[in-house]
Amino acid sequence: MAFKLPALKFDPGALAPALSAESFSFHHGKHHQAYITVANEIVAATPALQGKSIEEVTKIAAADPAQKKLFNNAGQHFNHSLYWLSLANPGTVKPSAAIAKLIDASFGDFAGFKTAFVNAGIGQFGSGWVWLVADGDKLAITTTGNAETPLTAGKNTLAVCDVWEHAYYIDYRNNRKGFIETFVDQLIDWSFVEQRLEAPGQSLDTGA
Repeated sequence: MAFKLPALKFDPGALAPALSAESFSFHHGKHHQAYITVANEIVAATPALQGKSIEEVTKIAAADPAQKKLFNNAGQHFNHSLYWLSLANPGTVKPSAAIAKLIDASFGDFAGFKTAFVNAGIGQFGSGWVWLVADGDKLAITTTGNAETPLTAGKNTLAVCDVWEHAYYIDYRNNRKGFIETFVDQLIDWSFVEQRLEAPGQSLDTGA
């Protein structure tokens, strides 16, 4: 069973103008699919990897310098899959009382969270990702470059914003800050964040 491009949980035009259908056409339909195609080719030629989840394949590849190509593509499949799941229809999802309390305990208030998240994204040089992760009984923000992911460090990844230029350039051109601000204000699916907190380690993929 090969890795597959995950279906979006909304119509590609539903997030406009925050993210356009054209943006999803290229980012979801082309960029993400390209990573899956290469990862599947490598896994198909490696019997020991077949039947493993995307999380397992990514961790195995990360631990083996000879599997850098596999890591780059499997890691991007995991990262992108979490990104799509991190998105909700604009304005439809707000943090529950429990999550809001956790945000306050971790960042002071939602404004503090937004400032920290946006600054982390702006500070990520080049292509990469801004992550919301579980950190004990609090939340934390971290960044990674290229295909790197906190998954390989054993972190429970709750949500992620893609700050590769292909994620936002169609709609925001070079305004990365504007894209990240919109992500925080309008696009984070906080119900998904809560699900990830309640069920750490749940796979995003059924396996290859």
